[in-house]
Amino acid sequence: MSVVTVIYAILFYAAALIFVVGVGRKIFIFATTPQPLKIPTTPAPTTRVGVWARMMREVVVFESLFKSNKWIWLFGWLFHMCLFAELAWHLRYFTEPTPLFVTWLHWFTNFTGFGMVAGLLGLWARRLLVDRVRYISGPSDHLMLALLVGIGASGLVMKFIMHTDIVAVKAFFLGLLRFSIQPLPADPALMAHLAMVALLMIVFPVSKLLHAPGVFFSPTRNQVDNPREKRWTRGWSAEYDNTKLDSAE
Repeated sequence: MSVVTVIYAILFYAAALIFVVGVGRKIFIFATTPQPLKIPTTPAPTTRVGVWARMMREVVVFESLFKSNKWIWLFGWLFHMCLFAELAWHLRYFTEPTPLFVTWLHWFTNFTGFGMVAGLLGLWARRLLVDRVRYISGPSDHLMLALLVGIGASGLVMKFIMHTDIVAVKAFFLGLLRFSIQPLPADPALMAHLAMVALLMIVFPVSKLLHAPGVFFSPTRNQVDNPREKRWTRGWSAEYDNTKLDSAE
């Protein structure tokens, strides 16, 4: 077994552990953080079913962004949908047999890599060309975009220019899942691609990319607009109300 295979096996075990523990910890914090105020962004749904419908529109079609800025919506939606398709397509490296719905994506993924990179470049141009966005953009924002562009570009290189042994790549990742390390091809494009993916997994729990799970915990999106019909108490506000009632008695 080569040194490269051992290094990448250790790297992905460590990256996976950091990703799962880090994201799980953040989700726990999001879920247990008090929401003492009723602050849904209006016009907001007045029923729980309406809240879920609104959330699905936000996640799938980026409804509020579409209403706010059509150009940003176009690049953002293009990137996210193409990324979702690519992630689904990459399930073939972790499953045996490959699910049928993944094989159906084969014709579509000939274009999603280009769409992902094009969407990222559009979002990056926004941070460079729009004054008010450039002012609030820090080095981490540009580095994260560069990392994502690098992942997409290296994937395109492997797909259309420097082909790699995908059968061996699948064997490697299935081996990691079964704790049986298999040889990994030492192709430069593959090495760069996997290194950037592992880096993304490591920095994900401490980056702005946490908006992916965080959107489901946003009080401006997940609250029902019923402050007149039902008194809202949550967390320390409920404890404060109970303390006042006890002192009054």
